[in-house]
This record gives sequence, C-alpha cells and structure tokens, in this order.
Amino acid sequence: MTVTVAAVDLGASSGRVLRSEVGPGHLELDEVTRFPNGPVRLGDTLHWDAPALHQAVLTGLKAAGPRLDGVGIDSWAVDYGLLDATGALLGNPVHYRDNRTDGVAAQLKQRLPDLYSTNGLQELPFTTIYQLASAAGTPQLEAARSVLLVPDLLGYWLTGRKVAETTNASTTGLLNARTRAWAEDLITAIGLDPALFPSLVRPGEIIGDLFPHVQEQAGLAGATPLIAVGSHDTASAVLGVPATGPRFAYVATGTWSLVGVELTAPVLTAESRAANFTNELGVDGTVRYLRNVMGLWLLQECLREWGDPDLGELLAAAAGESPLAAVVDAGDPEFIPPGGMTQRIVAAAARHGDPPASRPAVVRCVLDSLALAHRRSVREAAVLSGTEVEVVHVVGGGARNALLCQLTADACGLPVVAGPVEAAAVGNALVQARALGALRGDMAALRDLVARTQPLRRYEPSDDESSWDKAERRLQP
Repeated sequence: MTVTVAAVDLGASSGRVLRSEVGPGHLELDEVTRFPNGPVRLGDTLHWDAPALHQAVLTGLKAAGPRLDGVGIDSWAVDYGLLDATGALLGNPVHYRDNRTDGVAAQLKQRLPDLYSTNGLQELPFTTIYQLASAAGTPQLEAARSVLLVPDLLGYWLTGRKVAETTNASTTGLLNARTRAWAEDLITAIGLDPALFPSLVRPGEIIGDLFPHVQEQAGLAGATPLIAVGSHDTASAVLGVPATGPRFAYVATGTWSLVGVELTAPVLTAESRAANFTNELGVDGTVRYLRNVMGLWLLQECLREWGDPDLGELLAAAAGESPLAAVVDAGDPEFIPPGGMTQRIVAAAARHGDPPASRPAVVRCVLDSLALAHRRSVREAAVLSGTEVEVVHVVGGGARNALLCQLTADACGLPVVAGPVEAAAVGNALVQARALGALRGDMAALRDLVARTQPLRRYEPSDDESSWDKAERRLQP
C-alpha cells in the first residue's frame, strides 16, 4: 500500500508544500510550492501574516492534489493566534522576535522561581508563556476564548476543530514536563483561564476531514483528513533523522539550530537548568533534549543587509579565510532581533579577539561560531543526559552547507551525516503514512526507511581539536 500525502512545512523564513508518496520501501517527496514567510511590521509591532499563510497552504494543496490521502502541518514554535467566542481571529499573531517580551522572563522568574521543574524549558525570551504574560490586560487577550499555536490555527481554519498538538504545546512553557498535560496551576498563576487551551492530540491522530469548501478551494477530490503530525517542525525533523542506531546527536538547522539528543524522559536537574537545556516532546512520546542556538539566522540577516549576494561565492571565499580567526557566542540573545546584524557580529567578535574585516571573514566567523555552538551543545547534552554519542546528524537547510557540516564534524570530533534537507517534511509524511496504515513499526523502522531512500553525505572530522579548544576558551567570560 502506498499513500499520497501533502506535507505542509512552514519555517520562520519560508514555507513549502511537498507531495509525498510513501509505502513499504518507498519514500518520495516532490516540492510543489514554496513561498516566502517573514515578519510584517504594523506600527511598533512585528506580526505574522496568518491569512496569507492560510492562502499559501490552499495553493500548495491544490498543486499537490487533486487526490490526497492526508494532509499534515508543521511550523515553527511558540507563536499563537487568539480567537474570540465566535471563533474569529483577534488580530494577526505577533512575531516571536517582537520586543514586547523584553524583561518579562526576569519579572516572571521573580514570581515563579521554579518554572524549570514544571515545564523543563530553556529560558528564551520569546517563549509563549512570556508572550502571554506580556499581553496581560490587553483588549485582545481579555476578549480571547481560545489560544491556538500557528499550525493548530491553520488546522482550525481547515477543519473547524480546535486542538493543541503535543510537540508544539510542549514549547509553550505551559505544559507539565512530567505529566505531559497542561500545567493548569501555572496557567492560573500567570492570570489566564486554563479553558483557553484546547484538548491535546498526539502525532498520528486524525484531527478531522477538511471542510467541503476548503476541498473545493484546494481542488481536492473526495474527503481528505487532516492528520496531527509533529507540528513543531523540529519534532518532525528529528523523526526524519536517518539514524541507524540510538547513539546519535542531531543538529536541526535552519533559521535556528536545534542541537541535542533523543530521550525517553526529561532531564530536570539543577545542572540541566543551569546549562539552559530544554525538554520538548517528540513523536511517540520521546523527549527532545536540546539547546536552541541562533542558527543560520545570523547569516540570513547579513545576506539581507548586503543585498542578497551570491551565497555560493561567499561560502567559497569563506572557506579560504583563516579558521577561527574571529568567533562569537552563537547562543547570545543579543542576536535575536532583526537589523544591524553585521555590525553586532563585528562588535561581539572584537570582544573575544580580532573582528572580521570583510564579508567572507564575517561569513567564516558565523560558521565557525555555529560549529563551536554545535560542539558545546552536543557535548553538554551527552554529559547531562548520560547519553553516548557516536555520530552527529545534520538535517534541514544547513545540510546543504558543506562548509558548516565539515566545520561541525571538526569541532565535535565526530562524523557528521548530512541530510535530508527537507527532514521536517519527511517526518511529517512518515507520521501521516503510518497513521493511514501504509507504514508500520516504531521510530527506528521509520528512520531506516529514511536512511535507505534519501540522499545523504558523510563528513569525517579532522584529527586536530586543539584549535577548537582554544577558540572555546576565548568565548569564556
């Protein structure tokens, strides 16, 4: 049995819809649409254009059809839409890079000093709990009767069902890491009604059939179910890792680098909290124990400031630059806001040594710094979780970047396997296919199919780690 599904994969800088044919021994994906996605500034606030995303999804489904056995949606985390009592959207969702959450985490920590023992999350200023706390008392939040994360909002518009998929719900800071249910006491403590948050669904559950008018708009023939997948794109991407054994770390690269290991239970120790590691849910009840690193956002912003020059030429020039001549802390929150990225990178590098003096040198600084951050996160994740790591899998957009992959192998002192590039869409399609009965087995069986069908590239590490050790020491306070 082979099924045809549409994997809707929405990233923080672009979205795509892929038509996937999946069955025993068969996994094929074809990108049918790709569209830009980014912040829209209205007044002093950064927003997402949710109606435009909805229309882009419909356009993509039309290109993927007319016959689909299922549809699944994954996206970035933490951002949400508010619905009123009639189900109408109360304004476009606010973008996580908006500055409305500045200082909120510190204020909330004074009131709730032991958040980590409940939600197990890395402290990031834009987490949903801080966004909602910053919106306290606003007319929109006062009028809201439902809070839906982005993929759940789009799913509501497709089916009329309000649900919260667990992998994305686990990024809000409002889910109990142990019970995997909404932390109602925490929700109440920040002044919200737990009734705002819908019932939880797990990857593989059928949410409901698309509305007839949606099927008509998308040109689909017959009833088409929306299937819950790992709706946080990293959850889907981690399922799409082509691991052939359990001793692996992953780097899911794109706008962000999500670096960690896969566990069966959260790590909620004081050491884990001090190291700023997060415990988010994955497919089949797994835990994504990871750290968020700034990722290719640093490079994307520089390219935008430079007028989008040829990336291939810049990477070739960067490969010829002196290694580790300039480095920055790629996890520093100072790099979260958009704008002026080149200047911020140069200034940060100057605090740790000589700053980069040319565009290729800035690119090399970014990639060296990302590799250092990957190294630090892989090693600390292994130690804190008691996990042995023998190989690092780089999936997502960064898997195309040969220089970054080689630098990550050199920095970690471990082989790197790069690919698939569309790991989130792969994981999305695999969950749908299993839910529809076309595939059977656990995550290891699904990953074996990825390893056998997707193009991969292996990078071996260099023998010299001393230069990386020295660069690491330069970043220490």
